[in-house]
Parts: sequence; structure tokens; C-alpha cells
Amino acid sequence: MPVPRAYVDTSVFGGTQDDQFSDTSRRFFRDATNGRFVVLISPETLRELQDAPAEVRRALAEFPPESVEIVQVTPEVEALANAYIAAGVLGQGHRADAIHVAAASVARADLIVSWNFRHIVNLSRIRMYNGVNAIHGYSPVEIRSPLDLSCEDEDKGI
Repeated sequence: MPVPRAYVDTSVFGGTQDDQFSDTSRRFFRDATNGRFVVLISPETLRELQDAPAEVRRALAEFPPESVEIVQVTPEVEALANAYIAAGVLGQGHRADAIHVAAASVARADLIVSWNFRHIVNLSRIRMYNGVNAIHGYSPVEIRSPLDLSCEDEDKGI
């Protein structure tokens, strides 16, 4: 079975330094380092991480290069992000979030991993993203928080 390709937005990297999300974010990245996921990021992720504290940037720097795939923000990604905004999934002020979802969709990621419950991991928005994807010929994308992907039970042999 192929390893799932998981587009990871900036919130998961930031989550490594947040009291509420750190254990789960770190567990997700540990699982990815151990080969359970291939992490996809985009130049948008890298841009957002530039202004982040060093500890947050370190979460990416510590990844083995073979575990990370950079997906480009192409005109196709820009067009899909514009379609999300035109459809009212997000407002223009949240274009970066639209870029994350569009980059994952165009790259045919198996899922998007995020702690952004307002603009990404949100049932009504997920349905709208996938509706726009269907109209434009893209597959639906699974969107989850790292909490949904915990492999603790597997580690315990359950």
C-alpha cells in the first residue's frame, strides 16, 4: 500500500510549540519521519514559516529530505484558489488558505493536515472546497487535524 501523501499547512508546524497541540503535532511529524506519511508543503508554507519563531522552523528543518515533497504554486494552483474565493468558500483576505488547499488538490495529495479549524478543517468549507474541486475536475480532498491521524493505537498493538 502506498504511503499517504499529506499536505501540511503552517499551523501544524506552529502546533509543535503550542501547549494545546504540541504533543499531537510532534507525534504526527514523528509518524511522518518513520515513513507513515510523506509530507507535502508549498512555497506558501515556506513563506509563512519565514516569519515564525526558530523553534517552529526547526520542525521542518529536522525532517529527512526524502520525507518532504515541495509542490509548486503554479498558475493552475492560482486558478483553483481563485475559484474557491469566487465561490465564496473563503474571502480574498484568506487567500493563503485557499492556496494551501489548491496546492494540495492540484498535487493530488491524499489529505490535508491542519489545525486551522476556521478556514480549512471545517465541515461546511470542506464540502465547498470539494464541490469546487468537482466542478474543476479535481478529486475530493480529505482534510483532517493531526488528532484524527494519531497512530497511538497501532503503536500499542491494538
